[in-house]
Amino acid sequence: MKNILIVAALALLTACTQTPDWDYDKSANFSNFKTFAWVENASLTKDTNNYQINGLMEKRVRTAVNAELSQTLGMNLVDAAQADVLVNYHASVDKELEVDNFNINYRPHWGYWGTGFQRDTTAREYEVGTLIIDIVDRESNQLVWRGAKEGRLKKNQSPEQREASINKTVSEILSNFPPQKQQ
Repeated sequence: MKNILIVAALALLTACTQTPDWDYDKSANFSNFKTFAWVENASLTKDTNNYQINGLMEKRVRTAVNAELSQTLGMNLVDAAQADVLVNYHASVDKELEVDNFNINYRPHWGYWGTGFQRDTTAREYEVGTLIIDIVDRESNQLVWRGAKEGRLKKNQSPEQREASINKTVSEILSNFPPQKQQ
């Protein structure tokens, strides 16, 4: 069941309006990064208590990251031993609670004048998914860039919708890689 929730989380991550969050090492020379590879045995480094992903979503995320880094940024996918940077990703699903309070004024109809007041509170639990992409300098084995996006998850999407959601989310996360200098 947990695997299904994680798959849904990744597939539906773009259902939110949250903007991506980035952090990076200001001393890193991002202009030197021309090649990339995936962290070897990345699935073994994931926290299996908080994260698991099936083969379909793993492939979608990797394909989207490969396309963004190759087509958009001009980086080349190479063997890990020759790569300038290594790429890894993490995903998680958390539950959130949304609480609404309604104040209702009403006029009773049972034979006397007056007004009444009633407060109604509703609570809904929903899931928020987070996708994190890490870029590690292979030579120093240090994290140099991290991007993340979280969002409220939608359910019941087709495989095509899941793929489009992952592509959009990955594109938004990597939109600040390499980081733009702040003025």
